[in-house]
Amino acid sequence: MSTYRLDKLFAPRSVAVVGASPRLGSLGLTFFRNLILGGFEGALYPVNPHHREIEGSTCYPSLGSLPETPDLIVVAVPPRNVLQVIEEAGQRGIAAAIISTAGLGHGPGSIADQTRLVARQHGLRIVGPNCIVVIAPRARMNASFAVSGAKPGDLALVSQSGAVAAGLVEWAAQRQVGFSAIVSLGDKMDVDFSDCLDFFSADFSTRAILLYIESIDNARKFMSAARAAARTKPVVVIKAGRHAQGARAAATHTGALAGSDAVYDAAFRRAGLLRVLDLDQLFAAAETLGRQKPFPGNRLAILTNGGGVGVLAVDRLIDLGGTLAAVSPETRERLDVILPPTWSHGNPVDIIGDADPARYSGALEALLADRENDAVLILNVPTAVTGAAEAARAVADVVKRSRSTGMRPKPVFAAWIGEDTDSARVFEEVRIPHFSTEADAVRGFLQLVRYREAQSELMETPDSLPHDFAPDTAAAQRTIERVLADGRTWLDPLEVNALLKAYDIPTAPVTLARTPEEAAQAARPVLAEGGTVAVKILSPDIVHKSDIGGVKLDLTTEEAVRKAASDIFERAARLKPEASVTGVTIQPMIRRAKARELIMGIADDPSFGPVVLFGRGGTAVEVINDKALALPPLDLTLADDLIRRTRVSRILKAYRDVPAADEDAVALTLVKLAQLAADLPEVRELDINPLLADHTGVIAVDARVVVAPVPAEARKGRGHPRFAVRPYPKEWEREIQLRNGRQAFVRPVRPEDEEEFRRFFEHITPEDLRLRFFAPVRDFSHTFLARLTQLDYARAIAFVAFDRDTGDMMGAVRVHADANHETGEYGILLRSDLKGLGLGWELMKLMIEWAKVEGLQEVEGQVLRENTTMLDMCRSLGFSIRTDPDDLELRIVTLPIAAINEPENLAKSA
Repeated sequence: MSTYRLDKLFAPRSVAVVGASPRLGSLGLTFFRNLILGGFEGALYPVNPHHREIEGSTCYPSLGSLPETPDLIVVAVPPRNVLQVIEEAGQRGIAAAIISTAGLGHGPGSIADQTRLVARQHGLRIVGPNCIVVIAPRARMNASFAVSGAKPGDLALVSQSGAVAAGLVEWAAQRQVGFSAIVSLGDKMDVDFSDCLDFFSADFSTRAILLYIESIDNARKFMSAARAAARTKPVVVIKAGRHAQGARAAATHTGALAGSDAVYDAAFRRAGLLRVLDLDQLFAAAETLGRQKPFPGNRLAILTNGGGVGVLAVDRLIDLGGTLAAVSPETRERLDVILPPTWSHGNPVDIIGDADPARYSGALEALLADRENDAVLILNVPTAVTGAAEAARAVADVVKRSRSTGMRPKPVFAAWIGEDTDSARVFEEVRIPHFSTEADAVRGFLQLVRYREAQSELMETPDSLPHDFAPDTAAAQRTIERVLADGRTWLDPLEVNALLKAYDIPTAPVTLARTPEEAAQAARPVLAEGGTVAVKILSPDIVHKSDIGGVKLDLTTEEAVRKAASDIFERAARLKPEASVTGVTIQPMIRRAKARELIMGIADDPSFGPVVLFGRGGTAVEVINDKALALPPLDLTLADDLIRRTRVSRILKAYRDVPAADEDAVALTLVKLAQLAADLPEVRELDINPLLADHTGVIAVDARVVVAPVPAEARKGRGHPRFAVRPYPKEWEREIQLRNGRQAFVRPVRPEDEEEFRRFFEHITPEDLRLRFFAPVRDFSHTFLARLTQLDYARAIAFVAFDRDTGDMMGAVRVHADANHETGEYGILLRSDLKGLGLGWELMKLMIEWAKVEGLQEVEGQVLRENTTMLDMCRSLGFSIRTDPDDLELRIVTLPIAAINEPENLAKSA
C-alpha cells in the first residue's frame, strides 16, 4: 500500500490512545503523557471503558463513543483485545493505528494475521505490532515510550528496533540534532521500510533518511523504494545480525560463499545506500547529515594544533580509503606568513600547540581558498595557552563569512578532543558537524564522500553489450526441463556444457563414454595432439566425485585412459552399489600457464533471490574468501565494479612477465551469467570454478548447476518471479508499421541508450522541446540524459522507437507509476521531422497497454494549452481534459485505465 494514508500517521489532526490508563508504568499512560508533554495541538482522546478521566481528560469507553473520528489511534491493550479494537477502528473509518502491543503471534490464523486482514479490508494502516516509537516533531506528536521528545529537523529515522529508535532520540536530544520523523516498525505487519522510504523521499521536510534494519521481507518492494529514495536524498543504513548466519552449508562453493550479510551488502550497494556498521557510525552519520550536504570531491585538508592527533587523523583517513589533499605552493606561501616557522609545511597543517584564535582563523581562510582540497577538518587539542571555546568561535566566524559570499561553501568538519559544551554550542549554532575524536570526524567526512560516489555510480552509463550476444534460451530451457522431468536437481556435465554453450560461455568440451573402450576412443584426438585428458564418473547419484576416487587427471595414453575408466567403474560399483552410473566423461586438460583461477556463479538467497558472485577460484576458495556479490541483472559497468571489489582484480593486471588478463571477457561472462539467471529462474545455484582467465580470454574448466522447479503461482505477476531488481522487460519489444509503410522497432529503454537520446535531441526543434518540457532546454547533460535512460522497471517504462532501416531513434514515450502503483504520469516526444506518420499514436497505445498490464488505475499527464495536436490525440484515445487550477496555461489529461478492456483496440473505441 506504500504511502497510502501515511500523512495521517505523521501529521494527524487528532489522536486516540486505546488502553490509556492512570496506572504508573503502563504503556497506555506513558503514550498519553508523552503526547500531552510533547505539546500535541490536535484533539487527544483517552479510550478505556474502566475509567472516566485520565490526566484531566474525559476518558471514552470505546472508539465508537468518540465525538469525532480520529486520524490516528495508539493501541496499548492486551493481545486478546487487539483484533476487536482494529475491527472497530476500521468500521469507524480511522486512517492509521500504532500497535504497541507485542505477542500477537505469527503465521496464518494468528492474531497478527487476522488483524492484518481486517485492517487491509478497511484501508487502515498499521505500524507495529510491538511498536514503541512514532514521533513527528513538526506535528508536535510524541507517540512513544522514549524519555525525551525530538527536536524538529530534517532527518527521518526508520528503525526496526524500538530500543534503537529510543536511544537515538536520547542521543539527539543531547546533540541538538533534529528530526522530521522517527518511527520504529516493530513486527512490520503493514507499514514497512519500503513504505517509509517512499513517504520520506517525497517529504520536503526530510533531507536524509536513516535506517536500522534487522530483516527485509519483500526484497523487490524494498529495492524499488530504496533506489527511488537514494536518487533524491541520502539514505544511511545499519544492518544488524551481520554474523548471524555466516557462510551457510550449500551445494556449491558459490552458495557457501554467498552469506546472508554479503547479500544485504550487495543489495544496499545496488540501491545506492550508504551502509554503516554500528550505532557509533550511525550517530556519526546523523551528526554529519544533519549539518552538511553532500559535496563534490574527496580530498581532505587537516588543520590541527597538535601534530600527533593530526597524524592519527591521516592514518584513519588512509585506513578507510580516503584521500589526503595536497597543499598548493600559493597556500604554503600564505601560511608561511601567518604561522610560526616551525609549522608542518604540509598536510596535516600543524599550527603548533600555542595557536591562538587568530592563527586558527588565518590558517582556515587559507585552506578554504586552496583549490587542492575539497573539505577541511579542524582539530583542537586542549592546552593551557588558548581556550577551546575561543578557537571554536574563531573557526565559526570564518565559516560564516565563507557561506555569505554566495559561492558554494567548502565543507568544514571539527573535532575538539574532549569536547566541552561551550565549543559544542558554537558549532551547533553555525551547523558545523563536530565530533569528540578525530576518527569519528574522518568517518563522518568519508560517509558523505561515499554517498556522493554512490550517487555517481547510480548515474553511470554502462557500455552496450555486443550485438552478437544472443543466447539460445530455448535450448537452455529444454535442457533444464529434461532434468526436472527426470526428478533430478543436478545437471550432469554434458547438460552443464550445453547450458553454458547456450549462453556463449567458453567451456572445455565434454564427451560421454559408457565403457573403458569408448573412453579410450574419445581421448584419442586429444592425445594425438600431445594433450592430456581427465576422466570423471558420470552419475546422477554421485555429486562429489572425489569421494569415491571418481576423477583421474593428466592421463597421457589411451591405455591409461582405459585403465582409469575401468578403475572408476569398479570403485563406483563397490563403494556406491546403489548409484546409477551413466558412464564417464572425457575432457581435455586445460593448461594455461599464466592464467588466473577465478570463480563466478549464481547463488540463491532466501530474501533477495538470485545473486551473482565473483572472486578468487581454486580448491581453497572458501579459505581464501576473496569474493564480491551483486544483484542481477548486470551490465558491463556493474560487472566491472563487481570485479574491482575483489583482491584478485589486482592480479588480472599485467605484472612482471605475465600479460594482463582479458578483463572485458571476464566482465562479459558475468553479464551472461546474470542474463542466464534472468531467463532461467529454475537455476538455483551455478558454480564455475575454476574459470581460467588470461590474455586470450576465459574458459570454464569445471562447473556445477543445481535446479528446482518454479511453482506456477510464483510465475504470476510482474517480471521475474524471484529477482529483487526487475530485469529488462524483453517481452515488451515490438515491431510496428507506420502510415507510409516505414518499419519501426520499439523496445523498452536501456541505460546504454544515452548517446541515442543525445543524437535524438539534435533533431528536436526548440519549440517542440518547450512544448514537452514547458521551458527551453539547452543543456543535455549526462545527469539529464541518465534520468531518461536509467529506469526502475518495477515503477516506470519508456518505450523507444528506432527506424528499422537506419537505426535512428524516432521517438519515445514514458510513464512513471506513483509509489502506490495506482497512477502513472506519462510524457511523449517525437522527432520533429517525423510527425504525421502515426508513431505517436502507436507509442501511446503501447504505453496504455503497459499501464493496463501493470495494474495502474489511471494515466495522466500535463499538456500546454497551445499543444493542440497532443490534446486532439488524447481526446481520440479517450482521455478527459481539464484545466490545471494552479496554471491556466496547462491542461491535465487523464485516462481511466481500469475501464479499458482491450488496449490494442483503442483505435476502434476512440
